[in-house]
Amino acid sequence: MKKYFLIPLGLFAVLAVFLAVGLNHDPHEVPSPLIGKPAPMFSLPRLEASGATAADAAKFTPQEMRGKVWMLNVWATWCGPCRQEHPVLVNFAKLGLVPVVGLNYKDKRDEAQRWLTEFGNPYVATAVDADGRVGIDYGVYGVPETYLIDKTGTIRFKQIGPLTDDVLRSKVIPMLKELGT
Repeated sequence: MKKYFLIPLGLFAVLAVFLAVGLNHDPHEVPSPLIGKPAPMFSLPRLEASGATAADAAKFTPQEMRGKVWMLNVWATWCGPCRQEHPVLVNFAKLGLVPVVGLNYKDKRDEAQRWLTEFGNPYVATAVDADGRVGIDYGVYGVPETYLIDKTGTIRFKQIGPLTDDVLRSKVIPMLKELGT
C-alpha cells in the first residue's frame, strides 16, 4: 500500500519542480526562432503617404535600412500597452541612437495617423500591415513587440510587450554599442 502512495507523491514533486522553473521565467523573454536569422523581407505602403495612389507608389522595405542598425516597433492604436510604451519610444527616438521604424499592425490608416499627430511620431518611417501578414512572418505574438536588426539585416533582439526605460538601459543600448552604432 505504501508503494502506491509514493507514485503520486513522486509525480506531484516532479510537477512542482516544473511549475517552480516556469514561474521563474520572464514572460517577455519568449525565445524567438528568428534571433540570429535574417529579418523577413516585405514591401508595405507607408503610413506617411496620403491617398490611394500615393500609398501604392510609396512603399517601405527593410532593404532601405541595409547597412544600418535599426529598430522595428510593431504597434496599433487599439493596443493599451502601446499607449504605455509610446512616450518611452518617443524619448528614445530623440536620442538618435538608431532609426526607429514603425509597423502599424491591423489598424485603420486614419486612426494611426491621428495617433502619431496627437502623441508624437518616433518613427523615421511607418509601414502599414493592415492584414497582419508581415506580423505573422515576424512571429508577432501581440502588440507591442520590438526587434533590433543589425547592419546585415539579421534580427539580434526581440522584446515582447512594451519597451521600458529599464529594458532600453539594460538590454537595447548595450546591444547597440556591441553592434557598433
